[in-house]
Amino acid sequence: MDSAVCAALAARDYEAYALHFSYGQRTERRELQSARAVAEALHFTRFLPLKIDIFRQIGGSALTDPNIPVPDAPSLHSKTEPIGESIPVTYVPFRNAHFLSAAVSWAEVLDAKKIVIGAVEQDSSGYPDCRPAYYEAFQQLIRTGTRDGEIEVVTPLIQMRKSEIVRLALELSAPLHLTWSCYSGDDEACGVCDSCALRLRAFAQAGVDDPIPYRWYRLVDQPAS
Repeated sequence: MDSAVCAALAARDYEAYALHFSYGQRTERRELQSARAVAEALHFTRFLPLKIDIFRQIGGSALTDPNIPVPDAPSLHSKTEPIGESIPVTYVPFRNAHFLSAAVSWAEVLDAKKIVIGAVEQDSSGYPDCRPAYYEAFQQLIRTGTRDGEIEVVTPLIQMRKSEIVRLALELSAPLHLTWSCYSGDDEACGVCDSCALRLRAFAQAGVDDPIPYRWYRLVDQPAS
């Protein structure tokens, strides 16, 4: 959902090129289908799907290792800590650095000046590669390690709550019905993983229905934005 909103912003303001990564994640097929559909709906100049096998081989994440189960989000009366309080097992180690590196390489070839990424810090699942300092440090790497040093990483959603992102998506007419956030489901979202829980809460707080299908869901106990 966050990437689709960034895509809508990019398509509105620039000649936009879409980059998607299949990295051995559980919903790899479904995410690729969704990303391609979003790029087509927003009339991107080109859609480039890349396949990375290192995360599947390295493991260490519930998203890429079938032996590590994807946990359900904490229920209303659960004694487990709320979403975002610690780094979850769905964290893929240093994933966004690999994504950004490939994006910078393609930007140099295209002579593109901006890379837009849908990182969200405040309302995320506690991933360390969604922090502003992470992107500030990567920006310095681009300045010192690229041909002209002029490529800028843009994180327009990083300080927003998920409910605010839903409202922005509606303003932009972003194709939310084509997006996919679930860590487990392919045909229907599971409705109970952290990602589904955060998304469902965001739509509920925004006062609108989520247009994608769910197998089952419950809202988790989280502070209102």
